[in-house]
Amino acid sequence: MFSTINPTTGEPLRTWETLTARDVEAVLARASSAFASWRRVPIVDRARLVGAAAAELDRRTGALAELMTREMGKPVAAARSEVAKCALGCRFYAEHGAAFLADEVVTTGASDTRVVYEPIGPILAIMPWNFPFWQVFRFAAPALVAGNVALLKHAPNVLGCADAIEQVFASAGFPPGVFQSLAIDVDVVPALLEDPRVAAVTLTGSDRAGRDVASRAGHALKKSVLELGGSDPFIVMPSADLDTAIRTAVQARTVNNGQSCIAAKRFIVAEPIAETFTRGFVAGMEALRVGDPMDAATNIGPLARADLRELLHSQVTASVAAGARLLTGGHPIDRTGFFYPPTVLAGIPKDSPAYRDELFGPVASLFVVADLDAAIALANDSRYGLGASVWTTDPHEQQRFIHELEVGQVFVNAMVASDPRVPFGGVKSSGYGRELGIHGIREFVNAKTVWVA
Repeated sequence: MFSTINPTTGEPLRTWETLTARDVEAVLARASSAFASWRRVPIVDRARLVGAAAAELDRRTGALAELMTREMGKPVAAARSEVAKCALGCRFYAEHGAAFLADEVVTTGASDTRVVYEPIGPILAIMPWNFPFWQVFRFAAPALVAGNVALLKHAPNVLGCADAIEQVFASAGFPPGVFQSLAIDVDVVPALLEDPRVAAVTLTGSDRAGRDVASRAGHALKKSVLELGGSDPFIVMPSADLDTAIRTAVQARTVNNGQSCIAAKRFIVAEPIAETFTRGFVAGMEALRVGDPMDAATNIGPLARADLRELLHSQVTASVAAGARLLTGGHPIDRTGFFYPPTVLAGIPKDSPAYRDELFGPVASLFVVADLDAAIALANDSRYGLGASVWTTDPHEQQRFIHELEVGQVFVNAMVASDPRVPFGGVKSSGYGRELGIHGIREFVNAKTVWVA
């Protein structure tokens, strides 16, 4: 049995029975059968159904947002924005998917040489709880337009969201078996990866989970795309618009209650502006309203689970014990639910969790550096390489950051965010492969060469 718990109140919401081996076999059989017919549906018709899913999301926005907030504590305004972003992603691939996968003619001297893009089969998607709709739709929209079918193994604390997503696709008119959700324990995943009917896997989660899934997929010679953790640097140089940088820094650290892989986590500030930045940043964090995520005035809701709050607090405590200074926050809030206050740490030693690990919650790590070279060196001194936000109006500094930061995306004078129009993914322990853009839809296709003499 799985049980979902409201992180705001600590009260149980619903229970689900895990699928039996016979249930899983039935799901795989339906997926295999559905793929055999779905791949033959013209891409324009597949795209039309993905567009219909966007309309379903629009129609259900309020209910879906409240469901997200109840299950994982996201402020309801952010949850509504997440549903809207899913609809945007669906419309993007409904409009552009056919062009992204159109045959590419190559001049060779033969009468016909082309590259054609064909679907590969059922894709297993292992998805997390922090963006319970967006993480799924950013995979599913391109995968389904491409002609694949989807098997969703969602996080146990957002199974209501998983069911709702399946209902969205069904109501949009997708044939049975094209998108299925599986309420299964993680120990069932190895058997799924070994099953010949599963063609590939995509995972969004921790680097530990990524290593395990990649190893098993590699053993089975199956494609994998991994979007893993991040400890993104937010670098502020003396030429930056400091007021805008401070305001954005607060938002960048606390988006989704601080539980985002691309949230800024390490704030690297040049020494000449460090005092001003620190004063403004701490004041901004302290001004955030912590409370009921169903209240539109709330900025920070609870963490998604009790164990996540305990882990975060243990990381803060260990960092302070190692020598870090606590500038604000740092103690669990004494109230019902899994709340943790906006927290800022400074003077962080290398041997502390705040330096080397990902802190998944509203805790910021503040570093002061002497110059550009030191900023780049510190930013790259991490096993993660997902994204980076850099703040400078100096063109030379901008180019140095763009080309020398070891990350999958660099945002200059802007907060890191995912966008359907551009590829998303990381390097190093932040994973490999790309989602979104033309690159995302081509991850799970067979680029087949056709040569006619």
